[in-house]
Amino acid sequence: MRLTINTETDTYEQAIAAVQAAYGKRPVTPATWPEASTPYPGPEPGELSDDDLGNGWSERLLFDVIAALMPGARQVIRRIVDIGGQASYDSVQQYFAGQIPRSAIGGTLVSVQAVVRRRGPRTGTKLLQRNEQTRVYRIDQELLEPLRRAFALAEARPDLLRGHEVG
Repeated sequence: MRLTINTETDTYEQAIAAVQAAYGKRPVTPATWPEASTPYPGPEPGELSDDDLGNGWSERLLFDVIAALMPGARQVIRRIVDIGGQASYDSVQQYFAGQIPRSAIGGTLVSVQAVVRRRGPRTGTKLLQRNEQTRVYRIDQELLEPLRRAFALAEARPDLLRGHEVG
């Protein structure tokens, strides 16, 4: 099968619809292709700064890590950011009860460190610190606002995220 998309004339939505049709996701014909939507005026990946925020982190690296996380891990990090950068193990488990099994929260958050090792700064700095004695998760305060910006971009452009399904 050969699929040709003309980037000069076809919209993003038309290209996606053509790929979906080619893979049998849903029957789409050129007559039913959606019209081009108005581009989102919010942040784009290119607008994120590469300036060092401390310990090798930049807005761009934070977004890259957020985008690479599995959806469950992304939700947990977002929650910790939203409540000020610190949360007890129990409060995280209670908040996600019914969404993420209690037994899976730890594994979900271990996956964050794997993504940070692969995508994060070469300094080896952790995004999410865990204190086993006090049973607390913590994110450095200087990363909270840049993380909020990264999450705003993630909400505006879910197509850039791991686990995003088209159609």
